[in-house]
Amino acid sequence: MAESRRHRFGLNGKEAWWEDPLSDPDSGGGPDRTRWPIAGVVFLLPFLIPVTKSLAARPEVDAGVVLTGSLVYAYALCYLLFPFVFRRPRTAKLAFGIAMNVLGLGVVGVTSASPFILLYGTAVMVFLTPAAWAVIVDVATLLTGALLLVAEGKFLDDYGDLITVGSVTLAMFFMANLVRAVRRLELANKEIATLAVTNERQRVARDLHDLLGHSLTTITVKAGLARRVLESSGDIPRTVEEIREIESLTRSALSDVRATVSEYREVSLPAEVAGARAALRAAEIDADLPHAVDNVRPEFQSVFGYVLREAVTNVLRHSGAKQVKVRLGDTWLEVEDDGTATEVVAGNGLRGLTERLTAVGGTLRTSARPGGGLLVRAEIPQPEPRAAAPAVRAEPAGGLA
Repeated sequence: MAESRRHRFGLNGKEAWWEDPLSDPDSGGGPDRTRWPIAGVVFLLPFLIPVTKSLAARPEVDAGVVLTGSLVYAYALCYLLFPFVFRRPRTAKLAFGIAMNVLGLGVVGVTSASPFILLYGTAVMVFLTPAAWAVIVDVATLLTGALLLVAEGKFLDDYGDLITVGSVTLAMFFMANLVRAVRRLELANKEIATLAVTNERQRVARDLHDLLGHSLTTITVKAGLARRVLESSGDIPRTVEEIREIESLTRSALSDVRATVSEYREVSLPAEVAGARAALRAAEIDADLPHAVDNVRPEFQSVFGYVLREAVTNVLRHSGAKQVKVRLGDTWLEVEDDGTATEVVAGNGLRGLTERLTAVGGTLRTSARPGGGLLVRAEIPQPEPRAAAPAVRAEPAGGLA
């Protein structure tokens, strides 16, 4: 796959030589169908005017005149109509190009016209068919034209025109390949833009899921706690404190949503530990959390912050746990609960965490504990240390003694 992509914009690979000029069938391709016939007539006049005068000067209309006129005007008509063949299947385009070159050779053989008129057919071939077929057919046309000149005894007089046809055809061959490359680059840019939009949507969806899932769950837990306090003991000061924390969480969530949409939000592992402690305490879950995160590598703290946030959110939502343990290492994090879960159900949250860890070369493993509950372990391989530069022993000025 990588090899074919590398050769996609040139003729360095065998596949590129046989690739159809139209990468996108909906793009149409080729000259403008409305303007081309007008321009084509202008290009054909230097060929049609002298031939038409020659036919008109014949004293009578015989089979030779009819045959010559048919070949000449059929060849010219093909040149005017070739843009309409661009959307046809490859076999139809190849048949059209071969037929046009045969007509051109027929005109040279019947009218003894200059071989320069073969340029119309060879030019059409390089723009209409894959590069390999263009080379095969055009080379065969030029060789046949040379044989016709030899048979007529005009090779020494007209071989210069044949060389001109070959040179101009070669220039058009490279021009056609350049046009195809530009077209493919345009299609590639469209594909890149589409992928960028898709990736941005996935990022925003993943961040909002991680953010709002945790924030709304914590707000729900604290609101429930405030309600229970009012219903059970009527402790107004504690209820007011819980409502203040709910208000603070709401403001923080709103700020995080704005930052996430703007792609300026950074997750702090210490803040996530503190938030997890408050959320678990409000849910009356015994939390065994680390008091510091200094042992975690700084470059991994943001990713582990997301892991901790999602794992605690899942505990609050689904687990029914009474105890949660969080352990941290320099390149790993574990969240373990004693809930009722007996199997792992991969939801959007776990898939989002897997994507985050994969982006930094890490892994996420979630397993069910024998007595119930889940164990979530995130691990990122430690970067390999850079090789130390070889020591250079300094010598006294003036060289070795």
